[in-house]
Amino acid sequence: MTAATLSGRVGRRAARGAATVVRNWLLFAILVVGWEFAARAGGSAFFPPPTEIAVAAAKLWFTGPASHLFLTDAVFDNVFPSLGRMLGGWALAAVVGIALGVAVGRSATAMDYLGPLFAFFRSIPPPTLIPVFAVLFGLSSGMQTGSIIFGAVWPVLLNAVDGARAVDQVKVATARSFRTPKAYWLGMVVLPAAAPKIFAGLRVSLSISLLLMVVSELVGAYNGIGRSLLNAQQNFDFPIMWSWLVLLGILGYVFNTIFLAAERRVLAWQPTRLGRD
Repeated sequence: MTAATLSGRVGRRAARGAATVVRNWLLFAILVVGWEFAARAGGSAFFPPPTEIAVAAAKLWFTGPASHLFLTDAVFDNVFPSLGRMLGGWALAAVVGIALGVAVGRSATAMDYLGPLFAFFRSIPPPTLIPVFAVLFGLSSGMQTGSIIFGAVWPVLLNAVDGARAVDQVKVATARSFRTPKAYWLGMVVLPAAAPKIFAGLRVSLSISLLLMVVSELVGAYNGIGRSLLNAQQNFDFPIMWSWLVLLGILGYVFNTIFLAAERRVLAWQPTRLGRD
Protein backbone atom coordinates (compact mmCIF):
# COMPACT_ATOMS: atom_id res chain seq x y z
CA MET A 1 0.00 0.00 0.00
CA THR A 2 1.51 3.31 -1.09
CA ALA A 3 1.63 6.41 1.06
CA ALA A 4 -0.77 8.20 -1.31
CA THR A 5 -3.31 5.36 -1.08
CA LEU A 6 -3.05 5.25 2.70
CA SER A 7 -3.40 9.03 2.94
CA GLY A 8 -6.45 8.95 0.68
CA ARG A 9 -8.07 6.20 2.72
CA VAL A 10 -7.46 8.07 5.98
CA GLY A 11 -8.86 11.25 4.41
CA ARG A 12 -12.02 9.48 3.25
CA ARG A 13 -12.54 7.95 6.68
CA ALA A 14 -12.10 11.33 8.37
CA ALA A 15 -14.54 12.97 5.95
CA ARG A 16 -17.14 10.26 6.50
CA GLY A 17 -16.67 10.51 10.27
CA ALA A 18 -17.08 14.27 10.26
CA ALA A 19 -20.19 14.04 8.06
CA THR A 20 -21.69 11.44 10.40
CA VAL A 21 -21.01 13.56 13.49
CA VAL A 22 -22.57 16.64 11.89
CA ARG A 23 -25.60 14.70 10.72
CA ASN A 24 -26.18 13.05 14.12
CA TRP A 25 -25.76 16.22 16.16
CA LEU A 26 -27.85 18.25 13.72
CA LEU A 27 -30.72 15.83 14.21
CA PHE A 28 -30.20 15.98 17.97
CA ALA A 29 -30.24 19.81 17.93
CA ILE A 30 -33.47 19.81 15.91
CA LEU A 31 -35.11 17.45 18.38
CA VAL A 32 -34.03 19.55 21.37
CA VAL A 33 -35.34 22.75 19.75
CA GLY A 34 -38.62 20.99 18.97
CA TRP A 35 -38.81 19.76 22.56
CA GLU A 36 -38.23 23.32 23.82
CA PHE A 37 -41.05 24.81 21.74
CA ALA A 38 -43.43 21.93 22.48
CA ALA A 39 -42.79 22.08 26.24
CA ARG A 40 -43.29 25.85 26.39
CA ALA A 41 -46.41 25.63 24.26
CA GLY A 42 -47.85 22.83 26.41
CA GLY A 43 -47.05 24.53 29.72
CA SER A 44 -47.12 21.23 31.65
CA ALA A 45 -45.17 21.03 34.89
CA PHE A 46 -44.48 17.36 34.15
CA PHE A 47 -42.57 18.19 30.93
CA PRO A 48 -40.25 21.16 31.56
CA PRO A 49 -38.34 22.64 28.59
CA PRO A 50 -34.70 21.60 28.04
CA THR A 51 -33.39 25.04 29.07
CA GLU A 52 -35.03 24.69 32.48
CA ILE A 53 -33.65 21.15 32.80
CA ALA A 54 -30.16 22.36 31.87
CA VAL A 55 -30.28 25.09 34.54
CA ALA A 56 -31.43 22.59 37.18
CA ALA A 57 -28.74 20.08 36.14
CA ALA A 58 -25.97 22.67 36.26
CA LYS A 59 -27.06 23.77 39.72
CA LEU A 60 -27.36 20.17 40.89
CA TRP A 61 -23.96 18.91 39.69
CA PHE A 62 -21.61 21.83 38.90
CA THR A 63 -21.87 24.33 41.76
CA GLY A 64 -19.32 22.68 44.02
CA PRO A 65 -15.98 24.10 45.21
CA ALA A 66 -13.09 24.56 42.81
CA SER A 67 -11.05 22.02 44.80
CA HIS A 68 -13.59 19.39 43.69
CA LEU A 69 -13.57 20.57 40.05
CA PHE A 70 -16.86 22.36 40.79
CA LEU A 71 -18.60 19.00 41.26
CA THR A 72 -21.23 18.92 43.99
CA ASP A 73 -21.92 16.34 46.66
CA ALA A 74 -24.68 14.95 44.45
CA VAL A 75 -22.02 13.72 42.03
CA PHE A 76 -19.76 12.18 44.68
CA ASP A 77 -22.59 10.70 46.74
CA ASN A 78 -24.79 9.42 43.91
CA VAL A 79 -23.23 9.39 40.44
CA PHE A 80 -19.84 7.89 41.27
CA PRO A 81 -21.24 5.09 43.50
CA SER A 82 -23.73 4.15 40.77
CA LEU A 83 -21.00 4.04 38.13
CA GLY A 84 -18.86 1.91 40.43
CA ARG A 85 -21.67 -0.62 40.89
CA MET A 86 -22.48 -0.67 37.21
CA LEU A 87 -18.94 -1.05 35.90
CA GLY A 88 -17.96 -3.47 38.66
CA GLY A 89 -20.97 -5.69 38.01
CA TRP A 90 -20.43 -5.55 34.25
CA ALA A 91 -16.74 -6.43 34.58
CA LEU A 92 -17.47 -9.42 36.81
CA ALA A 93 -20.23 -10.57 34.46
CA ALA A 94 -17.79 -10.27 31.54
CA VAL A 95 -15.12 -12.37 33.26
CA VAL A 96 -17.57 -15.08 34.33
CA GLY A 97 -19.41 -15.08 31.00
CA ILE A 98 -16.27 -15.30 28.84
CA ALA A 99 -14.56 -17.96 30.96
CA LEU A 100 -17.62 -20.17 31.33
CA GLY A 101 -18.82 -19.58 27.77
CA VAL A 102 -15.51 -20.54 26.17
CA ALA A 103 -15.22 -23.64 28.37
CA VAL A 104 -18.76 -24.76 27.52
CA GLY A 105 -18.40 -23.90 23.85
CA ARG A 106 -15.24 -25.97 23.41
CA SER A 107 -16.78 -28.98 25.17
CA ALA A 108 -18.51 -31.56 23.00
CA THR A 109 -21.28 -32.31 25.50
CA ALA A 110 -21.41 -29.49 28.09
CA MET A 111 -24.09 -27.50 26.28
CA ASP A 112 -26.33 -30.58 26.09
CA TYR A 113 -26.47 -30.63 29.88
CA LEU A 114 -26.20 -26.93 30.67
CA GLY A 115 -28.30 -25.54 27.79
CA PRO A 116 -31.68 -26.13 29.50
CA LEU A 117 -30.31 -24.67 32.74
CA PHE A 118 -29.09 -21.55 30.94
CA ALA A 119 -32.44 -21.18 29.17
CA PHE A 120 -34.27 -21.45 32.50
CA PHE A 121 -32.25 -18.85 34.38
CA ARG A 122 -31.92 -16.36 31.53
CA SER A 123 -35.72 -16.34 31.20
CA ILE A 124 -36.11 -14.98 34.73
CA PRO A 125 -36.34 -11.16 34.67
CA PRO A 126 -33.45 -9.88 36.82
CA PRO A 127 -35.59 -7.23 38.63
CA THR A 128 -37.77 -10.01 40.06
CA LEU A 129 -34.73 -11.41 41.87
CA ILE A 130 -33.88 -8.16 43.61
CA PRO A 131 -35.68 -9.34 46.82
CA VAL A 132 -33.58 -12.52 46.70
CA PHE A 133 -30.35 -10.55 46.43
CA ALA A 134 -31.58 -8.24 49.20
CA VAL A 135 -31.95 -11.27 51.50
CA LEU A 136 -28.52 -12.61 50.49
CA PHE A 137 -26.56 -9.36 50.64
CA GLY A 138 -28.80 -6.99 52.60
CA LEU A 139 -29.64 -3.47 51.47
CA SER A 140 -26.10 -2.74 50.38
CA SER A 141 -24.08 -2.37 47.21
CA GLY A 142 -23.81 -6.15 47.08
CA MET A 143 -27.51 -6.37 46.30
CA GLN A 144 -27.24 -3.97 43.35
CA THR A 145 -24.02 -5.56 42.07
CA GLY A 146 -25.49 -9.05 42.29
CA SER A 147 -28.54 -7.98 40.30
CA ILE A 148 -26.34 -6.42 37.62
CA ILE A 149 -24.14 -9.51 37.36
CA PHE A 150 -27.09 -11.87 37.04
CA GLY A 151 -28.71 -9.85 34.28
CA ALA A 152 -25.55 -8.91 32.36
CA VAL A 153 -23.84 -12.30 32.30
CA TRP A 154 -26.18 -14.06 29.87
CA PRO A 155 -25.46 -12.13 26.64
CA VAL A 156 -21.73 -12.53 27.23
CA LEU A 157 -21.94 -16.20 28.16
CA LEU A 158 -24.16 -17.30 25.29
CA ASN A 159 -22.24 -15.28 22.71
CA ALA A 160 -18.98 -16.72 24.03
CA VAL A 161 -20.42 -20.22 23.63
CA ASP A 162 -21.40 -19.54 20.02
CA GLY A 163 -18.06 -17.91 19.27
CA ALA A 164 -16.04 -20.75 20.78
CA ARG A 165 -18.04 -23.26 18.76
CA ALA A 166 -17.41 -21.35 15.53
CA VAL A 167 -13.63 -21.89 15.46
CA ASP A 168 -12.51 -22.88 11.97
CA GLN A 169 -12.04 -26.66 11.78
CA VAL A 170 -8.89 -26.19 9.71
CA LYS A 171 -7.35 -24.31 12.64
CA VAL A 172 -8.49 -27.06 15.00
CA ALA A 173 -6.85 -29.75 12.86
CA THR A 174 -3.68 -27.70 12.45
CA ALA A 175 -3.38 -27.12 16.20
CA ARG A 176 -3.83 -30.81 16.90
CA SER A 177 -1.27 -31.85 14.31
CA PHE A 178 1.31 -29.49 15.83
CA ARG A 179 0.35 -30.53 19.39
CA THR A 180 -0.27 -26.91 20.34
CA PRO A 181 -0.28 -26.32 24.14
CA LYS A 182 -3.74 -25.77 25.60
CA ALA A 183 -3.06 -22.27 26.93
CA TYR A 184 -1.62 -21.12 23.58
CA TRP A 185 -4.53 -22.71 21.75
CA LEU A 186 -7.09 -20.87 23.85
CA GLY A 187 -5.29 -17.53 23.81
CA MET A 188 -4.18 -17.43 20.19
CA VAL A 189 -6.88 -19.39 18.35
CA VAL A 190 -10.14 -19.77 20.29
CA LEU A 191 -10.41 -16.31 21.85
CA PRO A 192 -9.53 -14.39 18.64
CA ALA A 193 -12.05 -16.47 16.69
CA ALA A 194 -14.74 -15.91 19.31
CA ALA A 195 -13.89 -12.23 19.88
CA PRO A 196 -16.47 -10.69 17.47
CA LYS A 197 -19.36 -12.51 19.13
CA ILE A 198 -17.97 -11.91 22.60
CA PHE A 199 -17.79 -8.17 21.91
CA ALA A 200 -21.38 -8.25 20.65
CA GLY A 201 -22.45 -9.83 23.94
CA LEU A 202 -20.38 -7.34 25.96
CA ARG A 203 -22.06 -4.42 24.21
CA VAL A 204 -25.54 -5.74 24.99
CA SER A 205 -24.60 -6.52 28.58
CA LEU A 206 -23.23 -2.98 29.04
CA SER A 207 -26.66 -1.53 28.26
CA ILE A 208 -28.32 -4.09 30.52
CA SER A 209 -25.93 -3.14 33.33
CA LEU A 210 -26.94 0.51 33.08
CA LEU A 211 -30.63 -0.38 33.21
CA LEU A 212 -30.25 -2.79 36.12
CA MET A 213 -28.14 -0.27 38.02
CA VAL A 214 -31.08 2.13 37.98
CA VAL A 215 -33.75 -0.50 38.70
CA SER A 216 -31.83 -2.03 41.61
CA GLU A 217 -31.30 1.41 43.17
CA LEU A 218 -35.01 2.11 43.12
CA VAL A 219 -35.46 -0.64 45.72
CA GLY A 220 -33.73 -0.33 49.05
CA ALA A 221 -30.76 1.81 48.03
CA TYR A 222 -29.70 4.78 50.12
CA ASN A 223 -27.91 6.62 47.32
CA GLY A 224 -27.29 6.42 43.60
CA ILE A 225 -28.83 7.74 40.42
CA GLY A 226 -31.91 5.53 40.73
CA ARG A 227 -32.60 6.61 44.31
CA SER A 228 -32.08 10.29 43.43
CA LEU A 229 -34.43 9.92 40.48
CA LEU A 230 -37.09 8.37 42.70
CA ASN A 231 -36.67 11.06 45.37
CA ALA A 232 -37.11 13.82 42.80
CA GLN A 233 -40.23 12.16 41.46
CA GLN A 234 -41.74 11.73 44.93
CA ASN A 235 -40.98 15.39 45.72
CA PHE A 236 -42.57 16.52 42.43
CA ASP A 237 -39.29 18.20 41.46
CA PHE A 238 -39.66 17.51 37.77
CA PRO A 239 -36.69 19.55 36.44
CA ILE A 240 -34.39 17.56 38.75
CA MET A 241 -36.11 14.31 37.79
CA TRP A 242 -35.56 15.06 34.11
CA SER A 243 -31.95 16.03 34.86
CA TRP A 244 -31.29 12.52 36.14
CA LEU A 245 -33.08 11.01 33.14
CA VAL A 246 -30.98 13.08 30.74
CA LEU A 247 -27.84 12.04 32.62
CA LEU A 248 -28.74 8.38 32.07
CA GLY A 249 -29.09 9.03 28.35
CA ILE A 250 -25.73 10.79 28.28
CA LEU A 251 -24.06 7.95 30.17
CA GLY A 252 -25.52 5.39 27.78
CA TYR A 253 -24.23 7.34 24.79
CA VAL A 254 -20.77 7.86 26.28
CA PHE A 255 -20.32 4.23 27.32
CA ASN A 256 -21.51 2.97 23.94
CA THR A 257 -19.16 5.34 22.10
CA ILE A 258 -16.17 4.32 24.20
CA PHE A 259 -16.99 0.65 23.82
CA LEU A 260 -17.34 0.87 20.04
CA ALA A 261 -13.98 2.67 19.80
CA ALA A 262 -12.32 -0.05 21.90
CA GLU A 263 -14.01 -2.77 19.85
CA ARG A 264 -12.79 -1.28 16.58
CA ARG A 265 -9.26 -1.10 17.95
CA VAL A 266 -9.21 -4.64 19.34
CA LEU A 267 -10.82 -6.20 16.26
CA ALA A 268 -8.87 -4.14 13.73
CA TRP A 269 -7.11 -7.34 12.58
CA GLN A 270 -10.30 -8.71 11.05
CA PRO A 271 -10.16 -8.86 7.23
CA THR A 272 -13.60 -7.26 6.90
CA ARG A 273 -12.44 -4.29 8.95
CA LEU A 274 -9.07 -3.97 7.27
CA GLY A 275 -10.75 -3.84 3.89
CA ARG A 276 -13.07 -0.96 4.70
CA ASP A 277 -12.20 2.40 3.15
